[in-house]
Amino acid sequence: MAVPLIQQLRVGAYILKQKLMGVERYPLVLMLEPLFRCNLACVGCGKIDYPDKILNKRLSPEECFKAVDDCGAPMVSIPGGEPLLHKGIKEIVEGIVARKKFVYLCTNALLLKKKLDQFTPSPYLTLSVHLDGLKEEHDHAVSQEGVFDRAVEAIKEAVARGFRVTVNCTLFNDNTVPERVAQFFDYVMELGVEGITVAPGYAYERAPVQDQFLGRKQTKELFRTIFRMGKDRVGKAKKWAFNQSTMYLDFLAGNQTYECTPWGNPTRNVFGWQKPCYLLSEGYVQTFKELMETTDWNTYGTGKYEKCANCMVHCGYEPTAVMDTTTRPFKALRVFLQGIETEKPMVAEIPLENQRPAQYVFEKQVSSFVAKLGEETAPKAKAG
Repeated sequence: MAVPLIQQLRVGAYILKQKLMGVERYPLVLMLEPLFRCNLACVGCGKIDYPDKILNKRLSPEECFKAVDDCGAPMVSIPGGEPLLHKGIKEIVEGIVARKKFVYLCTNALLLKKKLDQFTPSPYLTLSVHLDGLKEEHDHAVSQEGVFDRAVEAIKEAVARGFRVTVNCTLFNDNTVPERVAQFFDYVMELGVEGITVAPGYAYERAPVQDQFLGRKQTKELFRTIFRMGKDRVGKAKKWAFNQSTMYLDFLAGNQTYECTPWGNPTRNVFGWQKPCYLLSEGYVQTFKELMETTDWNTYGTGKYEKCANCMVHCGYEPTAVMDTTTRPFKALRVFLQGIETEKPMVAEIPLENQRPAQYVFEKQVSSFVAKLGEETAPKAKAG
């Protein structure tokens, strides 16, 4: 596991504090989206299909700092859109780092080499570069040739300058061959990155291509095959390092029956605080307190809601795995030392018979927000 010790200790102390205080629900990572605008149009993305009025909207640095302070999570992930398009991203990152929060600045790296001078290497700052495989797979996923090469060039430059760098890899059904994934993991380890964050893609309802998303059984079989290959590579190639908990990886391989922790990674974006999680957009509120107190958390998750049926994404299940690790450290240590099981029968799947049907409210939300923006920007009538 490639999570630095200082980060493990800070997060562990935070969790222990919440437990001692009797807090039932608390966040681990704030998903802070300061904009939706992007310079790519990936086929699996459900975040950029908005009218220009919304794509041109930005969170100010002050709004970002308030979200960080109100949420209180020890880690802040800054996805998008493409955060490096935000003119205030330097100020935003510096302000969060000054608060001693662990920042993961997510980027497709097209602008990274040009913008590196804006940032200073720090134990609190990680550049999380999005790569979905080797050149052929990644350029296919982002629907543009040459992106892989530019991202690799930026990674090498960032590593050479002393930045913490990780690779964020999303696996899909349409271009995922286990042997190629294993080769990709070998390759990025040779780049000198700190670790890999890997997860199956989530089936965003507005993603332009829907048949590329993995079902839960497919996900488990895929990761078992990949992890089996990882064991075979020990001694032949540099060992893979993952910037994730071992228990989450064990869950991906079908060895843990975890329920989602949707409040573990709350999202603040240009709409407000997104209900219930980073992946589902089913309402917005204006404060973090309101998000935590008014969301019906018990109605979301696999087995509870149709939209969650195939989800195994880290933003929902990593918090569960981390809390399990903290609560049962010897269990987690055993998995860490013995390695992820790839041969024994998988644990039983969560039944779906009682899940409530999907509700489609996104279009209404977008229309309402656009109308509100129109009211805010309309010229005021002169009095008298």
